[in-house]
Amino acid sequence: MAYWLMKSEPDVFGIDDLKRVGIEPWDGVRNYQARNMLRDQMQVDDLAFFYHSNCKIPGIAGIMAIHRAGYPDPTAFDSKHPYYDPKSKPENPRWYLVDVAFVARFSEVIPLSWLKDQPELADLPLVRRGNRLSIMPLSDAHWHFINRHAQRV
Repeated sequence: MAYWLMKSEPDVFGIDDLKRVGIEPWDGVRNYQARNMLRDQMQVDDLAFFYHSNCKIPGIAGIMAIHRAGYPDPTAFDSKHPYYDPKSKPENPRWYLVDVAFVARFSEVIPLSWLKDQPELADLPLVRRGNRLSIMPLSDAHWHFINRHAQRV
């Protein structure tokens, strides 16, 4: 099993939205490094922190599981969709996604400011300057450290 952190803006799709729908495609990733993780590394039953980004208090809001491993992102083929990419074709897809399933919502978001203050997380990619990836792998140690400080609803 691998551990991940996946970012989404809560006003677009947040942890409460995932809780409501249960399972959802994690679409719209348009970064090659993140695409490679979706396509090649994420496996069913891997766990991911759901991170709220670009909001008043960015941070980890809950946990989700990879429900379906990587497959072509159909939004890339839809010319009316905001994530459309004319260079991506069904026979040669450029972009991939996974389906995620709700696991738990934290009673409070674990803020980025707290994560940055923890010496145990100094090498966490999220807290490194200039890291803007929307998906990142986590070490077992990072996952378990953060999980110990989370309270679930």
